[in-house]
Amino acid sequence: MHPAKSVILFTTASGAGYGLLIWLALFSATGTIAPDRGFGFAAFVLSLGLVTGGLLSSTLHLGHPERAWRAMSQWRTSWLSREGVAALLTYAPALLFAAAWVLFGTNSGIAAFLGLIAAAMALVTIYCTAMIYASLRTVHAWHNIWTRIGYMTYGLMTGAALMALTGSLWGVARLDSLLGAAIVTTALGYMVKWRYWRFIDGTSSASTAETATRLKGDVRLLEAPHTEANYLMTEMGFQIARDHSAKLRRATLVFCFAVPFVAFLLAYAAGPVLAAILTLLGTLSMAAGILVERWLFFAEAKHVVMLYYGEKTA
Repeated sequence: MHPAKSVILFTTASGAGYGLLIWLALFSATGTIAPDRGFGFAAFVLSLGLVTGGLLSSTLHLGHPERAWRAMSQWRTSWLSREGVAALLTYAPALLFAAAWVLFGTNSGIAAFLGLIAAAMALVTIYCTAMIYASLRTVHAWHNIWTRIGYMTYGLMTGAALMALTGSLWGVARLDSLLGAAIVTTALGYMVKWRYWRFIDGTSSASTAETATRLKGDVRLLEAPHTEANYLMTEMGFQIARDHSAKLRRATLVFCFAVPFVAFLLAYAAGPVLAAILTLLGTLSMAAGILVERWLFFAEAKHVVMLYYGEKTA
């Protein structure tokens, strides 16, 4: 599938923003973080800014962005519509949670309850985003449980990194807990990505040229259906060279998982200044790595329609 820059930006930015919101709610509910107003303001601006920016960027992929609001009317049958509705519903408890923290200096009691509601809605939104792709039976690389697990995990992972970074820059107490969450989710993210790659490398779609045409025997393309590339061939038939894919996979492992894991681990035992530097390094590396990871997520996927253009399997 052809990787669209707007969709890559949307899924990575909004996922990180929702992940940060989830960790803010969880650490507040457990009393891990004191309601420091400066830290709260920075964290909520970063979280809601990424969510809003990601949602707005997603409209750029539409033919008529001005009609994006109409997509939410199909929530009964469309995961894209459900995602839009869930995203809007998340704003209300999130903004009230932010107001209680920043304006009134509290993140416990009713404020913590509002935070947990916002966190639950954030998880629902991430899940809906994952299901936009996981529900497509025509794309084997997406129609599996690892797509759903991956989106949820990477949202929590990138959110934890942002939480640790913001906490280290503001010098909040219990930074060890924030870094611990970043370390654990980064390790979990690596395991999920490894299992996802094992799945798409070791399995293939049940659809073949034979099942697509309902012909028996060895079905081969006699003549191309088009003399020039068309929309389907450009968008659905995007191909990435095997060696290029391998290089990008290694880059993902290094920048998205290995460097952040080591940086967060070292920051866990370092002093405040060094911890802030290491956390910043790890977060920037993860940001670059997650963009490569998401580009590969689209580039390595094959649509069954390409069976009609000479592909043997999907």
